Amino acid sequence: MNNRITKMPSGQELSQILQKLSEIRTMLAPYLQSLTVTERHDLPKMSNKSYSFVAKAAEYSESNPQFVPAFTPQGELNRDFYVVEVLRPILDSCAQLHSDLDDTLMLAGSEAYTESLMYYNNVKLAASRGEASAKPIHEDLAARFPGRKRVVNPNDAPNEV
Repeated sequence: MNNRITKMPSGQELSQILQKLSEIRTMLAPYLQSLTVTERHDLPKMSNKSYSFVAKAAEYSESNPQFVPAFTPQGELNRDFYVVEVLRPILDSCAQLHSDLDDTLMLAGSEAYTESLMYYNNVKLAASRGEASAKPIHEDLAARFPGRKRVVNPNDAPNEV
């Protein structure tokens, strides 16, 4: 087995990482909004495809303000687009960090689970060979094993005499 997870941040490094993430959340808090599931669903969304459309519309609204609808505050489109321009690189960086963290957690979890299965199988083998110290470990791990639960068939019940 090739174990690729070999090091982790120290307790002090982890504390510093969490502190810096907290500082970033605090710094961004005044500029962030939360949406409900319904709001997220119902809002028209600007995708990568529509980004250039919005950028060009914002540019035109500055150079040709006579076409801005009367019910829209002057400059609002550019202010909103500026927020997109400012926050987008932060989101992209966070998305990459999230992806790397997710991959690392998946790999570490896979390695830990695989190693646990190997240990469990050795304990199970030892218990089947009558090693007394293996039996309680096997029973405890077997009760926690996330595999499929054995379904008891009522037809398999012992016959009463």
